[in-house]
Amino acid sequence: MSRKYFGTDGVRGKVGTFPITPDFAMKLGWAAGTVLASTGTKEVLIGKDTRISGYMLESAMEAGFSAAGVNVALIGPMPTPAVAYLASTFRADAGVVISASHNPYYDNGIKFFSNSGTKLNDTQELEIEALLEQALHHNAMQCVASEKLGKVRRIDDAAGRYIEFCKGTFPNHLSLTGLKIVVDSAHGAAYHIAPNVYRELGAEVISINDKPNGVNINDHCGATHLDSLQTAVMVHEADLGIALDGDADRVMFVDHNGHVVDGDEILFILAQAAHSKGEMMGGVVGTLMSNLGLELALKQMGIPFVRAKVGDRYVVEQLKETGWQLGGEGSGHILSLQHASTGDGIVASLQVLKAILESGKRLADIKVGMTKLPQILINVRLSSGSADSILALESVKQAVVKAEGILGDQGRVLLRKSGTEPLIRVMVESTDNLMTQTQAEFIADAVRAA
Repeated sequence: MSRKYFGTDGVRGKVGTFPITPDFAMKLGWAAGTVLASTGTKEVLIGKDTRISGYMLESAMEAGFSAAGVNVALIGPMPTPAVAYLASTFRADAGVVISASHNPYYDNGIKFFSNSGTKLNDTQELEIEALLEQALHHNAMQCVASEKLGKVRRIDDAAGRYIEFCKGTFPNHLSLTGLKIVVDSAHGAAYHIAPNVYRELGAEVISINDKPNGVNINDHCGATHLDSLQTAVMVHEADLGIALDGDADRVMFVDHNGHVVDGDEILFILAQAAHSKGEMMGGVVGTLMSNLGLELALKQMGIPFVRAKVGDRYVVEQLKETGWQLGGEGSGHILSLQHASTGDGIVASLQVLKAILESGKRLADIKVGMTKLPQILINVRLSSGSADSILALESVKQAVVKAEGILGDQGRVLLRKSGTEPLIRVMVESTDNLMTQTQAEFIADAVRAA
């Protein structure tokens, strides 16, 4: 059965436009509270990022949960992975994150997970949607009796607890003393956490984009806009820079030369470090968009590599299916399941810093075993017709076959439809820049003609 409101990453949209409205958030809180209470839930933990709309949505959800008889613990601005950890630490039965991750401030979203850091199961999501539908369209929302209303408390030491958790994933015998690190928190949820983690582990920290005002989250900063971090690393002559996104579940690096180190290269660094110590558990899970250079570099070390669909939830599913521990995306979503149950930008960054210290090399040097292949991505916007029907056309298929024949074993082609826009994404990568560009444009022209 398909979901009407829940996407792959909860509910997300533009603030003030359905479904990201206070009325919807309150009724979603009530519906979720009613379903979760029926399975024994007594308390939920609510965290958020630094968007101004977080106050409104938090209050509305708080009212909905209370009306359903479920207690609420508020932890304020906190990274998404922190909510997963703290829900368990504070013995809450479920966690709620109010965030739209790397999106601009005028978007927001709501997602749920269990106290073990996993998403709610399909049955629970469908039950919540059914109750939510009744509340939205049939005025079915009801309060429990006054004496059974949920209570609300605010947790003041959540940040300190999460800082200690992050530090606990870094080896006791290592120290960041002597390293100068620039940290870009994207004016987001980790602004009061990430700089302190690295500082308390001994690093000299230059903190930038750490003054959220409700509307500057991800605004030309953080993991999706690395220009200011590159500049700061060069100006301060830092050893490296670390950039998180608005909810700190993804991370990107900049080396001392100002060059970007992305998620694919981070995966290589972590896999190489584990392999060199004989600690590599299985293989690595990437996505359909992972650079071919990563696959080839892992192959040289004899490390298995499989591709999941694009999206960290699919990477998690593949990791669980294989029993492996390490996976992620080029965008910086890194999953290291022996350390955290979900993508955690700070935890992933600490594993990279560990690899740097143990190798005795600089970040720029420990990534040299992987050469990223030229990758061209062309988005073809559809004016008519469905993406599925166009992708099924013989003319498009033949264009792909012809391009693959030219690329041979030196490259690959990927065509996929966008999950959020009327687009078909044409991706080609190979060992040759000109050939990559030519074949990408050839396939894109065939899609446009179709």
